[in-house]
Amino acid sequence: MRLGFYNEFRPCVITSRGVVDVSKVVRPFDPGNPQLLLENMITNWDLLRPKLEAAAERGKALPMDKVRLRPPVPRPGKVLMGQGNYMEMVQGGKPKPLSLFFKSPDSIIGPNDTVVLPPFQARIFHHEAELAFVIGKPATRVHQAQAMDHVFGYFAGVDVSARAPWLGGPGITANTGEGPWMPGNFGKSFDTFMPIGPYIVTADEIPDPHALHVQYWVNGQIRHDYHTSDMEHRIPELIETMSGITTLKPGDVFMCGTNHQGLGPLQDGDTGRIEIDIIGGFSNPVVDDLKREWHHSVDAMAASTVRASREPARA
Repeated sequence: MRLGFYNEFRPCVITSRGVVDVSKVVRPFDPGNPQLLLENMITNWDLLRPKLEAAAERGKALPMDKVRLRPPVPRPGKVLMGQGNYMEMVQGGKPKPLSLFFKSPDSIIGPNDTVVLPPFQARIFHHEAELAFVIGKPATRVHQAQAMDHVFGYFAGVDVSARAPWLGGPGITANTGEGPWMPGNFGKSFDTFMPIGPYIVTADEIPDPHALHVQYWVNGQIRHDYHTSDMEHRIPELIETMSGITTLKPGDVFMCGTNHQGLGPLQDGDTGRIEIDIIGGFSNPVVDDLKREWHHSVDAMAASTVRASREPARA
């Protein structure tokens, strides 16, 4: 099943006929907050599913081009990000240790929403196209063998990133960019820096999340073009690791990382589009009031640096 929100965050099921409003079906679980409604739907899924399936079959369908899809997970309690987390197609490369970080839930936007580049003076603003999933039931110290039982569904996401030079010194100067540095991964948490969508595809419809084709275009030019089979630390390991640190709750989100061979800049006037097998895709325009410019192509330097770090050592 495909679940989402449309227009004024009205809950819906997406079918081959179009978008079916399910507000009446889920009304007993709606506290007036879309994120809490989603969490209640996930928690009560066994009860709701047959009712949603019936609504999807018989309800009035609105044409997709007549509605505005919203982010399918509006404001999760936690957003966990895979750091790199791909082997970059290097045969015989040595896996790196698993690395995860948090990204601000307030960076989330939906399909066709605008990515706004901030005045922070980044070296470049990159796109990172990624598979994402949402937790379906509480997970505390879950073993990998049971981890997939805690996945509710999947969607597509883009980790927009402000790359900043590390020059040393105190503090964050994100508003003006007139300062020494932006520490850690804070450059990934600006408002609008996490487009997600187009909807949640429930886990039963994805036979193998590690066998999906991920693609991303900018103005029609292909950038990312890779398969999740190249994922370094797979979803069960991500869940096992983080559930051993903090309890994962329904509605929490993971982004699985990206293959950097295809990384490139986003700048004013661009339109980026992500597509993932079975899940589908969406686009986002980009605006930058400062009209900064970079070369419109794959960032060959960034890609080669990451790939070189994974090449097997030569005797």
